[in-house]
Amino acid sequence: MKPILTATVIAALFAAGLPAAAQNAGQIARVRGGASCAGCNLFQADLSGLERRGLNLSGARLRQADLSLAVMNRTRFSNADLRDVEAYGGVFSGSNFSGANLTNASFVGAYLEGASFAGATLTGVNFGGASLERATGLTQARLDRACGDEATRLPRGLSIPRC
Repeated sequence: MKPILTATVIAALFAAGLPAAAQNAGQIARVRGGASCAGCNLFQADLSGLERRGLNLSGARLRQADLSLAVMNRTRFSNADLRDVEAYGGVFSGSNFSGANLTNASFVGAYLEGASFAGATLTGVNFGGASLERATGLTQARLDRACGDEATRLPRGLSIPRC
């Protein structure tokens, strides 16, 4: 019985330590301070309300990060992991999401004018009320995997399923 108890305790300690090891607090602090951080581990970072322009977060891991009400114009998110991101009301005009994985992200009410989505994965993305009229790189096939509502603004000729 003792080896099983020891293994259980070790497993519990390991599991308890995962959240701290899953992100890099120093890298998150640098981005909050306005530094670019390409390829950084920003998993579950709270960047809500952040106001920074022109950051390079290419290839960064932003999975489950909170970008709500952030103003991050002209930020490079190319090839970044943005799965399950919450970006409610964020402003990302001119930002580059090319090749990014946005699976299940929420951009409800976000301003994405002039943003590039070439090659981005949009499966399960909620664009309800988002402004994408001048966004580039959107295709009907990719938008068919996302959803929006009557307030979603898209480039001419494109449509989006309702959430």
